[in-house]
Amino acid sequence: MRRATRRRLWRLSAGAVLGAILLYLTIPSLVVIMAAFNDKAILSFPPQNPSLRWFVKAYNYDDFRKGFYNGLLVTGWASAIALAVGTTFAYAIDRFSFRGKATLETILLSPLVIPHFTVGLAFLILAAQLNVTRTFSLVVVTHVVLVLPFVLRCVYVSLKNIDTALERAAVSLGAPPLAVLLRIDLPLLAPGLAGGWLFAAILSFNEFTASLFVTGQRTQTLPVAMYTYIREYADPSLAAISAVFIVATAMILVLADRFLGLKRLLAIEAGR
Repeated sequence: MRRATRRRLWRLSAGAVLGAILLYLTIPSLVVIMAAFNDKAILSFPPQNPSLRWFVKAYNYDDFRKGFYNGLLVTGWASAIALAVGTTFAYAIDRFSFRGKATLETILLSPLVIPHFTVGLAFLILAAQLNVTRTFSLVVVTHVVLVLPFVLRCVYVSLKNIDTALERAAVSLGAPPLAVLLRIDLPLLAPGLAGGWLFAAILSFNEFTASLFVTGQRTQTLPVAMYTYIREYADPSLAAISAVFIVATAMILVLADRFLGLKRLLAIEAGR
């Protein structure tokens, strides 16, 4: 009886601590969202007279719109390339044994621990050495390197969760390796592929630190345009854009969890 009571108290305490942490992390986002509805140019909280004035201004500001379209372009290419490259490497690492396998995996996952400003500065120096200007190609390559580990992780976990008995059964029935890949593996990998692409797209579109080094006036993405804006102005326009970012990202993740199951994409099932 005492053991059951202690276990219940432990669960309640752990739940309370987790709830407090989530609340602590959520409050700044709520403050930003509410501040976006100020009717005055001076940031104040809570807003006295709610208004959509700054949402309209942010939408009509040319640099923000250009940065948004540039971000979509970079995100589209970076997430697609990262998906193709990450899937190839994940399949090779999971299904084949070769010399240098551990080293290759470490290199591919290294952007998770290397600061993004270091990656951006490294690509800027490399571009200068090669006499390459800060074009969209440079921005895309930088983003691919940064988001590749997340694609690799999602696809690798999905590969680990595939029941290899299905592949063996297909082979025993005379299916060639390519048919097994196309008709067995790829359909089962679909959630992992979709999840990897989604994470890559979200992270690429929101990337700022590395983008600050490799973008120019013509290629700047929305986060860089926001940074440039805040150096000259201090109105709630950035709070309005941040509110849209927060709400859109939260909705996308909720939908992804509903239809893809984020838990399955991030954890290897027992017994696999």
